[in-house]
Amino acid sequence: MRQIVLDTETTGLEPEQGHRVVELACVEIVNRQVTNHHLHLYLNPDRDSDPEALQVHGLTTEFLSGHPRFPEIAQQLVDFVRDAEVIIHNAAFDVKFLNAELKRAGLPLFPDLCGKITDSLMVAREMFPGKRNNLDALCDRFGISNAHRTLHGALLDSELLGEVWLAMTRGQNSLLGGDGEDSGSGFSARAAGAMARFDASGLPVIQVSEQDLRAHETYLDGLDKAAGGRSLWREIEAPAGAIADGPSA
Repeated sequence: MRQIVLDTETTGLEPEQGHRVVELACVEIVNRQVTNHHLHLYLNPDRDSDPEALQVHGLTTEFLSGHPRFPEIAQQLVDFVRDAEVIIHNAAFDVKFLNAELKRAGLPLFPDLCGKITDSLMVAREMFPGKRNNLDALCDRFGISNAHRTLHGALLDSELLGEVWLAMTRGQNSLLGGDGEDSGSGFSARAAGAMARFDASGLPVIQVSEQDLRAHETYLDGLDKAAGGRSLWREIEAPAGAIADGPSA
């Protein structure tokens, strides 16, 4: 499964008012692993950014004047996102700008290029109704460091959103890839049968290292923070610890 996390920076808020894309970044995720394959471009918009936009991204007209215009890089974008699921935070904003740029370049609209567009902001609002769900808030909620984010940048924001997206979607519907039957117990009949037939005697025993244990604790701390208290895993671990530390018979 190939997914692309995409972000743009622009000269303003409305392409209908002549505003343009000044930075574009795409980060690739394949089978829930971020790859080293990404697309990052600065673009010459042939105009100044609004003061408010410039304060957000810090990309001056002088800096951008030395970079290509959108039609010169349009095919790179088309090739990169082709048939992939594209994940965008507040997708309506970025897509309207990309559509305007692609139309100006004589190319199909953005939704026609990729396999699917997923708005991570809408997903976050469903998961955390009534809470702040901008990128900074989600980074804080999932324990993802964004201390180095002093200005908005398309590549940095795409990388952070990729981490946030993987954290938001790390749950599984059932163990062993069950088909959803008997969902109340978490096992499908097929998964239960597979467990009954599975012979674990030949599996190697791997001891957990101190480094792994510390990483596990850090991960659980992040879950606690996201849950606003003790996560389910902490509750599950507590009785086991109590038994292990209790008096022997």
